[in-house]
Amino acid sequence: MEFLIREIEPRDNPVVTEIIRNVMAVFNCIGDGYSSADPEVDAMSEYYHPPLAAFYVVEVAGKVLGCAGIAPLEGGDNRICELRKMYFLPELRSTGAGHALLQHCLLAARTMGYKYCYLETMQDMLAARKLYYRAGFADLSQPMGQTGHGYCEMWLGMEL
Repeated sequence: MEFLIREIEPRDNPVVTEIIRNVMAVFNCIGDGYSSADPEVDAMSEYYHPPLAAFYVVEVAGKVLGCAGIAPLEGGDNRICELRKMYFLPELRSTGAGHALLQHCLLAARTMGYKYCYLETMQDMLAARKLYYRAGFADLSQPMGQTGHGYCEMWLGMEL
């Protein structure tokens, strides 16, 4: 499958909102304490700007099917970024797009000067966790920063 990774644009906001909320609903992750309830979800393009943040979409034949971004870890050291809101619709999974987007985000993080990348996920998100582990992320024993995602069950990090 041929796909394009590009920076989010304002026109992408509605479909990115839908992707995030639909994927989280599949995993029963709805409401406060989950990333789908973050205020930024309704206007992602307005929240991620260089030089310290970026958000990307994955497009196939002109249709946005996935997304992810990098931003400073709230309440964390300024050398630590967070991989945020990496979600794919089912038709984009197992195509190599996840690996490509993750690598794109990690390269962006390094370019922005971050030294460590943190992420939060759920136990049931097995395919996502497998992707993160293959990229070099390792389990952490406790959360970092102040993300507001109190229901996340797993925390991962890696040196950049």
